[in-house]
Amino acid sequence: MFTIVEKELLAPGIHKLQVQAPLVAAKAKAGNFVMVRVHAGGERVPFTIAGHDPKRGTITLVVQEAGKSTKAIGMLSVGDVLLDVVGPLGTATPIEPVQRLVAVCGGIGVAPTLPLLRAFRDKGTQILTIMGARTRDLFILREEVESVSHEVIYVTDDGSSGAKGLVTDALTELLEEGRKFDQAVAIGPARMMQATCKVTEYYGIPTIVSLNAIMVDGTGMCGACRVTVGGETKFTCVEGPDFDGHKVDFEELILRQAFYREEESRITVESQHGGEDCQCHSS
Repeated sequence: MFTIVEKELLAPGIHKLQVQAPLVAAKAKAGNFVMVRVHAGGERVPFTIAGHDPKRGTITLVVQEAGKSTKAIGMLSVGDVLLDVVGPLGTATPIEPVQRLVAVCGGIGVAPTLPLLRAFRDKGTQILTIMGARTRDLFILREEVESVSHEVIYVTDDGSSGAKGLVTDALTELLEEGRKFDQAVAIGPARMMQATCKVTEYYGIPTIVSLNAIMVDGTGMCGACRVTVGGETKFTCVEGPDFDGHKVDFEELILRQAFYREEESRITVESQHGGEDCQCHSS
């Protein structure tokens, strides 16, 4: 059992959990993730390890309530337990020393961005971060991002905080002004990452992306998370989740993300109406 020792509401429907998982915390690196299961009848859900403290034996998970399983996790309290926390999984991201890095993150993508920023900061990298959200109330982990960035630019769809527009607008403006970067990180919705990579490719900036492909087991056995990178099939759970963004087939990724949308919608509706198999209140 893995006990929740701290819980914080970051934004509507978005929670930060500190979970007791000493073996995972001892080996976690930037880019790793865990597969979480709430109860015996639940599905396995992947979460990036947004932070880890080997001394306390805890890992940080950021959970956005989107479907039945994530809503069940969101209902848990401090002292409740998760049945399974398997990891660290995936391939840790190679962090090469660079002088200047630009990070572009949108929405919940801030969570997987943070470990990479910390790792680059430890290498002495100067970091500029562009954070995007639909509205100011949906920004999360601002203090954490500001603590590891030398400069942060905020962008909202409605202009309620920072500049009004898209993160790619802010990035393009910086590059057109002559700002130089040796490396980019882009993490968020697939379309956002795709658009960012088009900009960075035009300016010749190597770009790391973190792919949110569908995962079932997290060990490479099911094949559900396969993506095409550089014309080759890759398994996100064992060879990722971080890849060269300029080589990712985003259209294929977006298509595969929609495979189970009908089933997810049906299960969510059933759980909201308290169907026979609803286990949202289980721990």
